[in-house]
Amino acid sequence: MPKLSNRVQTFTDSVIRRMTRISDEYGAINLSQGFPDFDPPKEILDALAKAAYAGPHQYSVTYGAENFRAALAKKQAKSFAREINPDTEIVVTCGGTEAMMCAMMTICNPGDKVMVFSPFYENYGADAILSGAEPIYIPLVPPTYNFDIRLVEDGFRQGAKAIIVCNPSNPCGKVFTREELLAIGKLALKYDAFVVTDEVYEHMVYAPNKHISMASLPGMYEHTITCNSLSKTYSITGWRLGYLIGPADVIEGAKKVHDFLTVGAAAPLQEAAVTGLEFPESYYDDLLTLYTKKRQRFLDGLDRIGLKHNVPQGTYFIMVDIQEFLDQPKFQGYTDLEFCEWMIKNIGVAAVPGSSFFREKVNHLIRLHFARSEETIDEAIRRLSKLREN
Repeated sequence: MPKLSNRVQTFTDSVIRRMTRISDEYGAINLSQGFPDFDPPKEILDALAKAAYAGPHQYSVTYGAENFRAALAKKQAKSFAREINPDTEIVVTCGGTEAMMCAMMTICNPGDKVMVFSPFYENYGADAILSGAEPIYIPLVPPTYNFDIRLVEDGFRQGAKAIIVCNPSNPCGKVFTREELLAIGKLALKYDAFVVTDEVYEHMVYAPNKHISMASLPGMYEHTITCNSLSKTYSITGWRLGYLIGPADVIEGAKKVHDFLTVGAAAPLQEAAVTGLEFPESYYDDLLTLYTKKRQRFLDGLDRIGLKHNVPQGTYFIMVDIQEFLDQPKFQGYTDLEFCEWMIKNIGVAAVPGSSFFREKVNHLIRLHFARSEETIDEAIRRLSKLREN
């Protein structure tokens, strides 16, 4: 049999999705892969039911249906502090995952370097490799997940063409401050580089933290490619509706890449999702209130058990320290992955091993999420309390 490409030898399958498969096998509560266990807004479901009969059912415009792009442009104009041209500055993709891959393939040549903050959403390293680029990892240091801006400049000095900024950050929940973003942006301008942002969790930022789009900062729109999706904001992760926003010359290239990657996102789903994009501001306020309560409920539960954890500034992810368990004789020699597999089988809760997010050798953290109903959160806490009994 002929050999496979070298690139597929350099990374594994998604550990997150792997943990979901094991969780399903054992009937565990899945706090690994981040998707809600409650329905999308009724208005969106009603729009989907209508689209099921009224259509459209054939290809939309490759880079996104016209009304969908117009609704996106109107919604995001506020956070970008500028008008967005829906015809020349937006590409609709098959989820945020394709948006990031499309951005990387648009700007990267084989051999280019791209900076990635560590810990990172596991796709970023693979995206860089698949686009032929070499990742340079910049540590976000636990427990505060701050970073040394001098390392960012060093990366640019090494010739990095771009830096990926997930804000708010999956997996650690960090929200980048205005000062941090300005410092990164200043270096991107100095070295004539791109900032590729992932802003999927933009509406899940907890007080007193505030979400700031990199593209809204002075001089940064022409140097920023914003990746986003509707998945988390409207609880429709399975719809796979994402998008890129950026300057027209970049988006023109991204349209070509997207066209040959997936042709286009699902037409009837775009039609239905327009309803969500046109929601009033109160919807996003209510969403934040909902997740603020879920976060507190989950944190309180972890505190009652006595598990060490960070307090996420954004997203619905929490990093939990499992070192005390790894120090026990029964877990001697366990990796964090093996501990997560043990948890699924013996505790009935699925988590993601932190090592899948870190470039550094980190074996003592796991990621859990709280995008679940109150009943599921309470049951997950009850099961996690069994960690003290084993």
